[in-house]
Amino acid sequence: MTSDVAERKRGSMVAVVRTRAAQVIWLAAVVCALFLAVGALLIALDANQDNPLVSFVLDVADVVDLDVFSRSNGIFTFDGADAATKSALANWGLGAVAYLIVGRIAERIVRP
Repeated sequence: MTSDVAERKRGSMVAVVRTRAAQVIWLAAVVCALFLAVGALLIALDANQDNPLVSFVLDVADVVDLDVFSRSNGIFTFDGADAATKSALANWGLGAVAYLIVGRIAERIVRP
């Protein structure tokens, strides 16, 4: 009887840890997607990149894009007028969606 209670207690602790880990994974994915989306918006609005907050958001978005969704060498490349804006919106927008999809899948796998 004692081992049965200990087993249930251990099982509930594992469930709590897995639930917290799933929450952290989802939160990290949302934060990464948010940086990419806000960065794309700042590029589209032609925000002052000398501003420390704008610079910080764009620097984090450059890191979070993992060079797969890069503005300069991403999945989509554009030429001509507003190429930088189109590239940021397409690549970082796609990257934000990818983070949300992969984050949700990983969260569902980890969650008990």
